[in-house]
Amino acid sequence: MYVEQGYRGTIGLWKYLILPLGFIAFMVFNYVSMLYSPVGVDEMMQGLIEQLGSNTVLVILLAPLAVGLVVVLGWVKLIHAQSITSLTTSRKKIDWKRILYAFSLWSLVTIALIMVDIFLSPDDYVLNFKLGPFLSLALIGILLIPLQTSFEEYMFRGYMMQGIGLMAKNRWVPLVITSVLFGLMHLGNPEVEKLGYGIMVYYIGTGFFLGIITLMDEGLELALGFHAANNLTAALLLTADWTAFQTNSIYKDVSTPTLGWDIFVPVLIIYPLLLFIFSKKYGWKQWRERLTGKVQSKDVFLAQEADASSL
Repeated sequence: MYVEQGYRGTIGLWKYLILPLGFIAFMVFNYVSMLYSPVGVDEMMQGLIEQLGSNTVLVILLAPLAVGLVVVLGWVKLIHAQSITSLTTSRKKIDWKRILYAFSLWSLVTIALIMVDIFLSPDDYVLNFKLGPFLSLALIGILLIPLQTSFEEYMFRGYMMQGIGLMAKNRWVPLVITSVLFGLMHLGNPEVEKLGYGIMVYYIGTGFFLGIITLMDEGLELALGFHAANNLTAALLLTADWTAFQTNSIYKDVSTPTLGWDIFVPVLIIYPLLLFIFSKKYGWKQWRERLTGKVQSKDVFLAQEADASSL
């Protein structure tokens, strides 16, 4: 009963509106600024990198979201009087093994997919490895990227999932809203400018995948591990001149960016396979109820908690 964990804090509509509305306003401002900017996003990024260096630009991109994580956790703790554990999971304590498993699994899959593509299309990649800059990148990435991805998970799959679920009294509404908003958050990325709005299939599809594993597993742990692995391995292993993370990675993609059928591969093939693997490992059942079922009332939830604690 992950959504119902929100009952463990003090509930109030205004409390659940301030952070999401503030973040959505920031996303809208970022997107409108991109639309009316006389300089393209990728051109702007290149200019910043030439002036400051890619590692410094990466810190500038990641630091506000790392601070955002502190804001979200602090808001939940101070304003809602809710524990970070209940925001994270329905289990008695955070399952770090789940986080590590999802991180390890997706890291291995991502590395394998990238290396296979480099082997099959060697002309599309160049070796970009330089020890000094790479070590600096690794330090920055290991410190900041998990904070950035955790902010997004706690904001969308944690705080907003619980808040919207408690208000809507069901699970499918928060799943749809948080997944779509997660995708729209990436509208300001240079990938969208370069590839077009078709790339949103991937971003929104990823949002649905992360929302599904959160609801099915009744906790954020798998989503936290997956998201951190996705961004960290990408930043360290592969970069391009038209991506959000332009880093001193090991390889650089020099191919002409195009949006093709391969955008559907993660959403229609890889993510369903991961759902199958997770479901077998953690014994997921009652898919319809967990993804679309009703959210229990606070009285029923607390009564069940009392019965369980008395056993």
